[in-house]
Amino acid sequence: MTTDEHLDAPPALTEAMIAGLPKVLLHDHLDGGLRPTTLIELAADVGHELPATEPDALAEWFVTAADSGSLVRYLETFDHTIAVMQTVEGLRRVARDAAVDLAADGVVYAEQRYAPEQHLQRGLTLQEVVDAVQQGFDDGVAEAAEAGHTITIGTLITAMRHADRGVEIAELALANRDRGVVGFDIAGAELGFPASNQAAAFAELRRENFPFTIHAGEADGASSVHDAVQQGTLRLGHGVRLVEDVVRGEGADVDAADRAQLGRLAQWVLDRQIPLEVAPSSNLQTGIAGTISQHPITFLRDLGFAVTINTDNRLMSATSMSREFTLLAAEADWNLDDLEQATLLAAFAGFAHRDVLERIVAEQILPGYEAARAQG
Repeated sequence: MTTDEHLDAPPALTEAMIAGLPKVLLHDHLDGGLRPTTLIELAADVGHELPATEPDALAEWFVTAADSGSLVRYLETFDHTIAVMQTVEGLRRVARDAAVDLAADGVVYAEQRYAPEQHLQRGLTLQEVVDAVQQGFDDGVAEAAEAGHTITIGTLITAMRHADRGVEIAELALANRDRGVVGFDIAGAELGFPASNQAAAFAELRRENFPFTIHAGEADGASSVHDAVQQGTLRLGHGVRLVEDVVRGEGADVDAADRAQLGRLAQWVLDRQIPLEVAPSSNLQTGIAGTISQHPITFLRDLGFAVTINTDNRLMSATSMSREFTLLAAEADWNLDDLEQATLLAAFAGFAHRDVLERIVAEQILPGYEAARAQG
C-alpha cells in the first residue's frame, strides 16, 4: 500500500467512534422499542400481566420469543407492549423514552411509526392517540436537548394490513400532516395480505401528495415487493427478499455484484433508487439469513441499491443503531465510508421536508463524519 492509499483509507471503526456517529433511522416501531423498566411500571399501572417482572429477565424473554424465525411469532410479542400503550400517560411516556434513547444513541433524524388503531382499548379516540404520542415526542426532544443531543422526529401513521381501516387511517395521517406526521405505512402480517388490499388508501395519499412506505419483502417474497411498487411506494420496508429477483454468479464468489443478473423488478427498484429500509438483526430473527455476514444487505449495497440501516424493533432485537453499525462493521466488513453512504441515503430518503433534511445533513451528519475521520 502506498502512502497516499493509506491516507485515503477510512479509519478503523471503534465502539466509541460508532457510538458518536450521527445516525438516521427510518424504520423503527414505537411499540417495539419500549424500555423494559417502563414496560414493567406501565403494566403494573394498568394491571397487565407480563411474562417476567425483572428488567433483564423481561428483556431476555422478548429476544427469545422474537428469535423464532417466524414473523407471526415475532408479532405476538407486541401483545404485551401494546397492552400498556392504551392511555394518554402510557403513550406519552413511551414516546418520550423513545426520543431520549434514540438521541442518546446518536440518532439525529428518526421516523417513528405506530398504528393508532391498536391503542383504542381503553376508550381513546384515534386523534387522542396521535396527540398523546406527539406530546411524548415533544417532551423527549426537549429532554434530549437538555442533555446536549439534537434530534428531529417525524411520525409515520400506520394502518394494519389485515384490517379494513386503511382509508380511515390514511385520512388520520393527512389530518395531522402539519402536526408532526410526515408519512404513512402499512404493517402487520405480510403474507396473505397484499398491499393492493389497501389500494384505496394509497390512491387517496397520492391525490394529496403525501408520502408513504410499505412493508414488503420481509415475510413474503419478490411478488410482495412488486405489489408495493405498483401501489406507488416511495420506500420499501425491509425489501430484502428482492434478492429473489437477482440471479447470483456462479463459482466461489457467488455474491460478486458484477456477476449478478437482475430481473425486471430488481432492475426497476435499482434504477429508481427506491430506498430499502433494511433491519439486519430483525431480519435474522424472522429467518432472512443465519448471520449478519450472510444477510443480503451487503450484496444489495454492492449492487448499487439504496440501502439504509434500521433497527425495526429495538426491544425485540435488543438492539440500537450503534449495535447495527457495529455488527455490520465486525461481521460484514463495512467501513466508515459505507456507514456514511447509508446514512446520507437515509437522510435524503426521509419524509420530512427537503429543507429540514438538508439542514440535518449540513449541520449534523457531514460534520459528524468529518470529526470521526479526524479522530481516526
